[in-house]
Amino acid sequence: MNIARSLSLFALPLLLVACAGPNEDTSTTDSTEVSKTETDTQENAGEADKKMDPARDAAKTAEPAAPAGPTTSITFAENSHDFGTIDEGDVVTHVFTFTNTGDEPLILERCKGSCGCTVPKCPKEPIAPGATGDIEVKFNSKGKKNKQTKTVTINANTLPEQTRLTISANVTPAPAEEAAN
Repeated sequence: MNIARSLSLFALPLLLVACAGPNEDTSTTDSTEVSKTETDTQENAGEADKKMDPARDAAKTAEPAAPAGPTTSITFAENSHDFGTIDEGDVVTHVFTFTNTGDEPLILERCKGSCGCTVPKCPKEPIAPGATGDIEVKFNSKGKKNKQTKTVTINANTLPEQTRLTISANVTPAPAEEAAN
């Protein structure tokens, strides 16, 4: 906060100098010149940051894209499921049930697991208002050990456009000789 206040005190004289016309007095004091140099240095540092990650500032100000057509809403009976303790190599499945709680047909545009071990199966046909549907999520624990938490991201014609489901499990590592096979 103090840095911002200090910068605003130095920026005001710079603004006045920058707005001066060709016939106006643009003389400055030494402290203004020093603050201008400090400001330029800070701006250049900011430019270097932008060059390293140009999407950062755009992402901060960009609003999420709204679905193209009419929107509806989706409500899940549960947003997460814990498989408990399973053995490494087990393939487990859970079905998430949802309801279209809006007034328009629900269209699930994309369902994607957070990694290849988590595979969702979503309905392809629109879900009528008031109707229910299921999303089957299969988790393959091969090569996974200890506490695992994975997500499924669903893009639909809802606001917000994305809904996340979470699955978790505590995977007991396979004995060393089985893991080698």
